[in-house]
Amino acid sequence: MKIMISASEAMEKGVWKELLRLFGRDEEEEFWPQEEFILTEQQALLLNLIKK
Repeated sequence: MKIMISASEAMEKGVWKELLRLFGRDEEEEFWPQEEFILTEQQALLLNLIKK
């Protein structure tokens, strides 16, 4: 299963910094609020976005 989350959703849910670390991205980069990230089920569980 794959889960999609936008940058703005990640910020709202308080997982933005962890998401950047997972993807090896830098906080100084520019991001669009609607930019989407595709998470694996394992990544979504790690970020507590879903429950098993």
